[in-house]
Amino acid sequence: MKRRPGSQRHTGWCARDHRCNLGEHRSDEILVDLPGHARAVLVRVRASDGREHAEIRVRVALADVDPAARRQLGTLLAGLRDLVIRAAAIRQPRPGRTAA
Repeated sequence: MKRRPGSQRHTGWCARDHRCNLGEHRSDEILVDLPGHARAVLVRVRASDGREHAEIRVRVALADVDPAARRQLGTLLAGLRDLVIRAAAIRQPRPGRTAA
């Protein structure tokens, strides 16, 4: 039986435990915690097809009143969009340019 590219070996950053399953390899969680305000969890993943990606979960405390909570959500989405675009641009530099 031929093995899938991502299932062959643990990586140097792999947690090497129950988080690795179905041919995936997953890192330990990296936490950014601002008690009472926000928490982010980042995990590096090598999928069963060999491609790598980051999984990010973010929890942000919202205001108690709807107009302010909506503004917070808008700010969060705009910032997340910008972050994803910047991170994706680093992955594959344009011809003639080097990655940052």
